[in-house]
Amino acid sequence: MNLKTFKNPIIPGFYPDPSICRVDEDYYLVTSTFEYFPGVPIFHSRDLVNWKQIGHVLDRPSQLNLNGIPCSRGIYAPTIRYHNGIFYMITTFVESRKGLRRDFYVTAEDPSGPWSDPNWLGTTPGIDPSLFFDDDGKVYYTANRQPPDGQEYPKHMEIYLQELDLESKQLIGDKYSLWDGALKNAHAQEAPHLYKVNGWYYLMIAEGGTGFTHAVTIARSKSVFGPYESAKTNPILTHRHLGREHLISNIGHADIVETQKGDWWMVCLGSRPYGGHYRNLGRETFLVSLIWENEWPVINPGKGIVEVESAFPDLEEEIWPKAPERDDFDSTTLSLQWNFIRTPYEPFWSLKERPGHLRLRLKSESIIDRVNPSFIGRRQQHKSFVATTLLEFVPEKIGEVAGIVLLQNNNSQFRMELMLDNNSNTIQLVRRDNGVDQVISQHQTSESKLYLKVEAKEQDFYFYYGKSLNYLQLLATQDGRILSTDIAGGFVGTYIGMYASSNGKVSNNKADFDWFEYRGAFQQ
Repeated sequence: MNLKTFKNPIIPGFYPDPSICRVDEDYYLVTSTFEYFPGVPIFHSRDLVNWKQIGHVLDRPSQLNLNGIPCSRGIYAPTIRYHNGIFYMITTFVESRKGLRRDFYVTAEDPSGPWSDPNWLGTTPGIDPSLFFDDDGKVYYTANRQPPDGQEYPKHMEIYLQELDLESKQLIGDKYSLWDGALKNAHAQEAPHLYKVNGWYYLMIAEGGTGFTHAVTIARSKSVFGPYESAKTNPILTHRHLGREHLISNIGHADIVETQKGDWWMVCLGSRPYGGHYRNLGRETFLVSLIWENEWPVINPGKGIVEVESAFPDLEEEIWPKAPERDDFDSTTLSLQWNFIRTPYEPFWSLKERPGHLRLRLKSESIIDRVNPSFIGRRQQHKSFVATTLLEFVPEKIGEVAGIVLLQNNNSQFRMELMLDNNSNTIQLVRRDNGVDQVISQHQTSESKLYLKVEAKEQDFYFYYGKSLNYLQLLATQDGRILSTDIAGGFVGTYIGMYASSNGKVSNNKADFDWFEYRGAFQQ
């Protein structure tokens, strides 16, 4: 009996829509990134529990142009598959709130990269594409779309299939309607994945939308083209019946994998609400076991839910070295935890101009606009945390600012900025809620080299600054719930990062960050 356990989520923070594949004894996993660059982080594991990031699939501007992309648009729901020595990642690029959606796939021989430039599949009607490599050598593409005969109810979707020709790199032949889900009036049939197990084709999807009512359902057929019969046990996984006070919410959007020992596991997204049903961390990646019973999957037998703590897989544990909590910026390249908002086409940052520091040049673009601002950030991964940095910045003109940002989107954020006011350096805290800026604290300082600290005790935020580690309090007990998708909207989680801007004016100024530290704190 396996007495060893693991804790969920296996990848905490804003890492939604997980997809997984196995190559011999190695496992690889990707997640969505929306408007952030580089796109689609890729992780490696040998035990399904301990994961390390080995790169990004979309790490070159030639692969991913996010210019002008609205918040929570961009890269949706990647799928990773492996076939005959080649890795495939397919995804949807959503260009606007209601407009063009295009699917593409990229390939690599080494999952850490480099990956190819996109192979575009043309305009597609839905989202969440997946690939299935059949035994006869054919490759099939699945995605969702509005049913050809029209929607029976709001947001009613169906899953369809089309063949993919790997030589021409295009979809060919007829489109086949496969299934429109098991849960009638449960909108957003999406996230389709096909599997072949013991002669059956299984089509697993998500239904109910990616919020509280999210669910996983499944159907099967003896032919890849259908007809597909729905499992009488659907939904095979959901947490909506557990109530909004449950520790894990909105479970759904899943993918499954068979281990080298013949066991089956599922990765899925979910959230950890706190301070009420508020999900600042976004949608995270969870792991749950499954078995096959009467040729249907049963999730976490005897319990049927994703648990905070579960029995460890029957695999030899392999723990990777933890990423350091503090980045001293001693390298010449950014570590994999850091991201930009949209695609950077000019080098506004440097790790070489002042060794041991991250230098941000002040751009005229502001973080409140749909642009690529001078911002480098990382995901919030704990309910409670402490983030600190040492900033050196001499504001020369009115409007020049640099500091720390807690970011949900361009309309929901906290900014702790060093600026110039009445010819004096001033540290100010700006709360931006629903697109409206409010300066909620402002202190004058003679310093141009300041320690900045943000402390979050769940939804209570505290802001500090100082010329040494003996901090002064800028403001206490701010409500962090404005950084939750439940208030701010969208599909992403909170980011924490370094920022500089000249707010619409041309500037040659720069801000230097000596180090940045992020660590989980207090009760998790």
